[in-house]
Amino acid sequence: MASVVGDRLRLVVKVLGSLVADEVGQATRLRRRTRRDTPSPAEDTEASAGSAPGTSAGSEQRRAKAVRQALESLGPFYVKLGQILSTRPDMVPQSIRDELQNLHDQVDVQPFSVFEPVLARDLGPDWKLRFDDVETTAPLGAASLAQVYRVTLPGGRPAVVKIQRPGIRDGVLADMALMRRASKIVARVAPRFNEVIDIEAMLGSVFDAMEPELDFNGEAHNMDEAREHIRQFRSLEVPRVLHASPRVLVQSLAGGKSVRHIDRSHFTDDERIELGKDLLRFMYHGYFVHRFFHADPHAGNVFAAPGGPATLIDWGMVGRLDRRTSMQLLPLFMTLAQNDGAGLAQHWAGMGRMTPWANMPAFAADMAAFVPKVSHLPLEDMNFGVSLTTVLAKATKRGIGSPPAVSLLGKSFANLDGSVRCLAPEITLPEVFQGEVPKILFSLGREFLGRNQFARNSMELLLTAVTSPEQVRGVLSDIANRQFALNVHEPRTPAAMGGQRPTRPSGGLLALGALAVLLNRRRSP
Repeated sequence: MASVVGDRLRLVVKVLGSLVADEVGQATRLRRRTRRDTPSPAEDTEASAGSAPGTSAGSEQRRAKAVRQALESLGPFYVKLGQILSTRPDMVPQSIRDELQNLHDQVDVQPFSVFEPVLARDLGPDWKLRFDDVETTAPLGAASLAQVYRVTLPGGRPAVVKIQRPGIRDGVLADMALMRRASKIVARVAPRFNEVIDIEAMLGSVFDAMEPELDFNGEAHNMDEAREHIRQFRSLEVPRVLHASPRVLVQSLAGGKSVRHIDRSHFTDDERIELGKDLLRFMYHGYFVHRFFHADPHAGNVFAAPGGPATLIDWGMVGRLDRRTSMQLLPLFMTLAQNDGAGLAQHWAGMGRMTPWANMPAFAADMAAFVPKVSHLPLEDMNFGVSLTTVLAKATKRGIGSPPAVSLLGKSFANLDGSVRCLAPEITLPEVFQGEVPKILFSLGREFLGRNQFARNSMELLLTAVTSPEQVRGVLSDIANRQFALNVHEPRTPAAMGGQRPTRPSGGLLALGALAVLLNRRRSP
């Protein structure tokens, strides 16, 4: 393994070094040409209307292609980095973002012959007998880890076969080892930064989510689980698993095309808006109810056709949340939907941690100024990746440690809003979320009363009754009056932390709150 890691390190240095050297060379040549050929005003006017823009555009296109090819050559981690950068107008120019969009579904294609040994190894030497036909001329899709081909099963049923790229597993594991080493170096060199941005923990969250991508049995299990959760959303579906092995996955064919390539005019307004809203609703339930969500729902992984359901494909990378994190995430979204910047700051800090130099009042003021700028925007005017980075930057500046889960959650939600933007850019995220809150609370209330959780929740409530009887009496009084307010107090933090420590509401009390709200709704005339 050590030799593989060493080889990967040399490759990364070589590829990125070559890219940087090319950038420096181009910049140097441009400066020399500018000094040598400074045009007169007339020549400058003529150039601006003539061939110069085309030359500049061609140069930008070559530069963008070089960046994409460098990321492709380095493998899955760097491809995913490129996918994230393709959604970041604050960091990447338009020409490069347009090129990086191809990393979602058109990574460098290898000939089918490269994958035949993989089929023979996982399906046996007679693998051809499993299919009536395999369209080997061109894959339906080419991702960083696999290529997908259309096949016809015995009896004429269409399907797809997903085949892992040979040798990709060793490269991914080597990259993981490299990044873990790099994170440890950062922790030693910049301990103050590491207290607010725990890079190793954030990487661990992403690595855990990527594991099923290295073994398609895990992806098949994820698809079966997702299919159960998606049943209540009639405009959505998940492909059916027909066969799974570590490196080969056969599944039903998704109808339509990637939403990145659809023509919205072919859909009715009601149809595409409902598809977009259902996609959001399904993901909201994944974050807050099932605690299992698609971690890579970019536009290349959502297929749609007029008159049919939208299909979510590529379930290799999923996220799983523990109960407490999910319960803390819910009020975070509520504060954004309610344009409550100070509340968002409080719940963000509650999910993370406070450093000794934390300045909570300043962070609350930052969010109070920022949230009103984005909470009302439709998707066509808002970029979630940019918004998330703004919150992270403000939290880091104020000494508020961000939760490790935010790395995967942020990636998932940034990709999600990009997919929904392709379908219905006029949708406003908080509006859809607020409409779904009663259903989410109902599900949490049922969980609270469920057999598996009832004993634990009862103990939490008893413990709270012993440690905070005044609060319990207040809660019961509110329920009797068919009202509910949750206010968990903790001791104030030292002045160095910037005032009162953000609260960490009990999962049991949040569930009790959900139950109270439901009782109120059902008894109301």
